[in-house]
Amino acid sequence: MGQVTDLAAFRSLLTPEGQDLLAALRDYDPAQELAVASRLRREHPAELVTAALGQARLRQRAAAKFGPEDAYRMYFTPHGVEQSTRATVGAYRAGRMRALGVRSVADLCSGIGGDAIALARAGIAVLAVDRDPLTVEAARANADALGLADLIEVRCADVTEIDTSPYDAVFVDPARRGGRGRIFDPEAYSPPLSWAIEAARRAPHAALKIAPGVPHEAVPGEAEAEWISDGGDVKEAVLWFGTAPGARRATLLPSGASLTGRGLPDPAVRKVGRYLYEPDGAVIRAHLVAEVAAELDGGLVDETIAYVTADEQRPTPFATAYEITDELPFNLKRLKALLREREIGTLTVKKRGSAVEPEELRRKVKLKGKNATTVFLTRVAGAPTMLLGHPAK
Repeated sequence: MGQVTDLAAFRSLLTPEGQDLLAALRDYDPAQELAVASRLRREHPAELVTAALGQARLRQRAAAKFGPEDAYRMYFTPHGVEQSTRATVGAYRAGRMRALGVRSVADLCSGIGGDAIALARAGIAVLAVDRDPLTVEAARANADALGLADLIEVRCADVTEIDTSPYDAVFVDPARRGGRGRIFDPEAYSPPLSWAIEAARRAPHAALKIAPGVPHEAVPGEAEAEWISDGGDVKEAVLWFGTAPGARRATLLPSGASLTGRGLPDPAVRKVGRYLYEPDGAVIRAHLVAEVAAELDGGLVDETIAYVTADEQRPTPFATAYEITDELPFNLKRLKALLREREIGTLTVKKRGSAVEPEELRRKVKLKGKNATTVFLTRVAGAPTMLLGHPAK
């Protein structure tokens, strides 16, 4: 469909008839789509039914990011669902903006408005800018649907032409997906990271959302780099301007626990102790494993592996602790015999520095029994090793 047709179909969803259709499709089963579509097309225009079914599918997908209460009132595009910020992360970032004293933000590359919504809910006035007319239409509809239209101005424009000087802060979320999928080169973002950095430098405060795999050498010296995980999954990195130049931070949601780098040297390698700690992904991305090891009075199992080992169990929000029961050279036959002997029916496989695929391993060991264990496939002082254990209590 062309852009005009897409816009017309989207706007039809905002009519009373479109609203009734969306409400009726809230809990529909996509597996029954053909039958549902046939039934609805007897009473409604085919184009409206197609648009409503598409939007219903997108809302179901978006519920994981935005929560069902918001997702089933909001409007999405396929790219909007894929690229929008998870609500918990957006709320955290908006809270940091608010704490900095920010009262107005130019949200550049705003997409369907996920970040604008979070900022507005923090009491911040937002100019949301995107160049795609359909995306802008969805963002405007979202501001209306959530009662935030007084705080969110939505504008269809090229972000490079926006005067951001009237705003306390700039937020930029460049597009990191192209026609061939995810983009890894920051200069291939749209707009490029270099442009976003220059826009940030002109503002009193700024936050640039980037991919968590960004090379540390690509981070400007005057920026604070923060890696954020939510529920254990690393979601994004943010470059902050006007905060703590040169700082490296890992923040874990939903707890909000935050670890800041102290420039510690790499931890020493030591023999495997009673406990193995698996640092959160944000800690690893932020290169803060040394800070966690110092907190635990621990060391590394291998100089290239981000597992920390220690003799004592100490509570930390930044790593998950496991009590180790066995340390063995990697040997599949030995592992199978051990699991059979211990009646292991549930096996959690974790790996770091091993070429073995967890699913392949599970197929080969043929589990049977009432007990559970965790096996770490890794290297210890350079040697392929199996560590068996269980989550520490």
